[in-house]
Amino acid sequence: MNPHSHRQKANTVNFQLSTYRDFWNPNLRGEQLALDMADLSSLQHLESGPNLRGHGMSTELRQSEREAYWLILEFIEQEHMSTMEKQNFLKAVEILSSAVRAEGNGNMNDYYPKATLAKKIETLILEESTETLDSSVRQQAMLCVVALSQVKPSFYLPEILDLVSASISSMFSLPLIMPSLDRKDNASLYLQTTQALDDMLQALVMDDMDPNMLILENFLEIILPWLTHSNKVHEHTRALVTISRLLRFVCNFSTLLHMEMFSMNGKLMGILGLLCLNSNHEISLGASEALHYLSKILVLQRSVRQKMVAILKNLQKRFRGEWFANMQNVSLFFRKYLTPAERADVIMVTMESLTRRSRDDIYAATKMLDVILKYSIPEIEKVPEIIQYIYFHMSSITEAAAQNTIRKILQLLSQSYTDEVILTLFRIEDQPQKGMCKPWEILASFPKGCEVIMKHLLQRLAPQPAPLDRDPSQRTEISPLIATRAIHELLLEWSQQMEVQTFFSPLFIALLFQTSFLMVEGNAAMIQDRRHITEWVDPVSSTVEALKTLMHRSGYGNFESEIEKVGGWELLVNPERHYDGVALLARSLVTKNCWHNRPIFGLLMKMLQDPSCANHFTALVFLAELLQCPDVAAIVDDFVTHILANWFNCAEPATVKLLLQMTEVFTKHKNLEKRLHILQPHVLNCCYSSDSDIVLETFLVLKHLLEELTWQNSSSFLIQLTFKLEPFFEEESEHLRLLAFQIYSQLLARVKRKVLVFPLRHQILNLIVFLVLHLQDVNFGVTQLCRLTLYNTAVLLRWSKLQEVFTKGDVFTIMGALLQQETNKALWFLKQCVALFKSTQVPIRQAAVWFAGQILQILDLEEMKEVEEAYVALRHMKGDPDPMVSCLATQTIYVLEANEKLLLANMTSCSCRRRSQRGCF
Repeated sequence: MNPHSHRQKANTVNFQLSTYRDFWNPNLRGEQLALDMADLSSLQHLESGPNLRGHGMSTELRQSEREAYWLILEFIEQEHMSTMEKQNFLKAVEILSSAVRAEGNGNMNDYYPKATLAKKIETLILEESTETLDSSVRQQAMLCVVALSQVKPSFYLPEILDLVSASISSMFSLPLIMPSLDRKDNASLYLQTTQALDDMLQALVMDDMDPNMLILENFLEIILPWLTHSNKVHEHTRALVTISRLLRFVCNFSTLLHMEMFSMNGKLMGILGLLCLNSNHEISLGASEALHYLSKILVLQRSVRQKMVAILKNLQKRFRGEWFANMQNVSLFFRKYLTPAERADVIMVTMESLTRRSRDDIYAATKMLDVILKYSIPEIEKVPEIIQYIYFHMSSITEAAAQNTIRKILQLLSQSYTDEVILTLFRIEDQPQKGMCKPWEILASFPKGCEVIMKHLLQRLAPQPAPLDRDPSQRTEISPLIATRAIHELLLEWSQQMEVQTFFSPLFIALLFQTSFLMVEGNAAMIQDRRHITEWVDPVSSTVEALKTLMHRSGYGNFESEIEKVGGWELLVNPERHYDGVALLARSLVTKNCWHNRPIFGLLMKMLQDPSCANHFTALVFLAELLQCPDVAAIVDDFVTHILANWFNCAEPATVKLLLQMTEVFTKHKNLEKRLHILQPHVLNCCYSSDSDIVLETFLVLKHLLEELTWQNSSSFLIQLTFKLEPFFEEESEHLRLLAFQIYSQLLARVKRKVLVFPLRHQILNLIVFLVLHLQDVNFGVTQLCRLTLYNTAVLLRWSKLQEVFTKGDVFTIMGALLQQETNKALWFLKQCVALFKSTQVPIRQAAVWFAGQILQILDLEEMKEVEEAYVALRHMKGDPDPMVSCLATQTIYVLEANEKLLLANMTSCSCRRRSQRGCF
């Protein structure tokens, strides 16, 4: 097919000028027009004529055309004209327009200003009576506009709209004209004038070769008030016929200029759809035809070519169909062919009909909304405008069916566009003048719908930073603060306790986390939300109030009151004691054995699976109390315990301290104690934390664990603990050092001889010198613990001879007795002494050097070869800052060197002799 074939067809469009031919059939080059306009003298005057070039008029015009020109000059300024003069003037304008058009590139302004002619024609139309139709002036004026539209320059849009407005008003205001024998001519004239109006509108809507949809939109804005504001049937019918013929004309073109900017599709479809349900058959039929042509335009412009033919055939079958067929078309095109903004226009137009007094209008609007929103609402724009209309007009809708329809719209919008609906409601409510509608009550009255909204609001409660590259066209998202306010409003209206209870756990946690977030980092969020809400309330108090309302609506009103009595709510909003409030809130649920404890526990653990959980500290504070609930403790398994254990890797000291304290809870329930082994390695690792507070907390927890645990269930852990304690016997902090010895003393008290095997026995012996030398500790508590622990060690190892010595002897006596009884462990003791050379306490270093010297003196040559490191350490002690330690180290080295020479001199002596000498102390 030739791509230009359609344009050629458009260029030869038949405007159906049946009446046009009656007035416009001039042959300006060959015939004289019969102009009943002047007498012979005036004709002679015209023939002799003025200088045409002086008037800017071409000398090539025929005599009849010149006469038309002079006639225009004569009547253009005349205010009062007879009907005959008006007709002659309009004929003259047509003749001149035809002459200018025949020139090819002619311009009407070269002869007479086109704008002035248009204004005069508009005046003539407005001068016609709206009570009767007794002349052809209207008809001729409209056809004259058609003629002028064919010549340059083009009409300006204001000129077009003035002419159209005048013509529409003049025609539509006429009384009803019914065909009859006695008024046959009048009816015929009306039909001719109506045709002339159609011809004028079709000519003016064209922009060169194609219809201009922006011009059509302006035409519709002039015509539609005759449909929406008039209460006369014949005016409705005239408007519908005019719209229908105009749309039918546009259907002839495949190319429509500015179709993408045409914004009347939704409004027009809404109005026509409603009128299809009108009780008057003539109006219903006219609306059906107009809706058919509008649908056809949408198919031609927005449908895929492969499907276009089939869709058009289906439309043709339903042409002038019953209301059901029309509603099917409206529903189809509402979903598939209208843009989101146009769908909103359909809804707005239809809702406006619900507020009218006419029962027919209300019925039509209700039926139409039920059809287009039967299942769900498609993508739509202008949600705030729709919500505002509902808010301010709900109270004026009295019909039950209409109220239900409005409620359904609000419900569907709130489910699909929750953020926009919530923001709009708050903006309206925060205005000084509020409406009478209660939208929150409406939203809460739909159980399923309210659940959908609650789920959406729960998602919004989690604070999420807005992306930097956010597209401005994306939907608005409400902040957690606004979501909290919305939840509070819904809870106040949600009367079904069982329904609220289904949301208690997630809502409780979400609101609690929101409170914590606001207490810690909420300032930025508060400032951000002030942009959306004009009437500001304290967000922290608002969130806590929502939490209280949730408890009250869920049947936990007595809990809420008791928390109030003990000051829990005050603690919750106290920045310094906020987490005490969290713990107290959890404790109240545990004390009352709340049914939701287990679901809350499950939600918290699910959140803590995420290592980046923003509210992990609040969750752990709550869990520390919740684990004390028997029902919760019973469901803890290895997987849950591993989740908690992973949080020991957190870099926040406060979190680690909290986990250490939580570990103590695991000793209070059998099921938890079974899982304690998962946490124990992490607790032991905390002994080496770089944070001294964590280390101290770890030892306090270990001390508590020793009081609660049995050797039978925790032997591995207790043995590991003995190996972890050694470095802390030399801790500078007296408090921490005392704790280390307390723990070791407690541990030994639990050890039975039957479990005293390797490696525990090895470690006890490895710490014996530490105990002995710390009898010199500056902390009296440590010395007491060391003496008691030495006694327990002697009992465990069955050192009966040493028990009394450990109890009553001084440190030097004990060291001598220990070395005399356990001579075969001399090298082992020496190694422990050397380790204590680095002690920060002078008495301990002094005793360590002395004991090392005693040990070294009893070694033989073979054993001396293994103590090179001890010699190096002893020589280093000669430089000790304490003079007594330095002097003792120097003397010990002299004695050892002399002893070594003596041993070398006696190399040939028997081993028994060496052993007898070795036995002397």
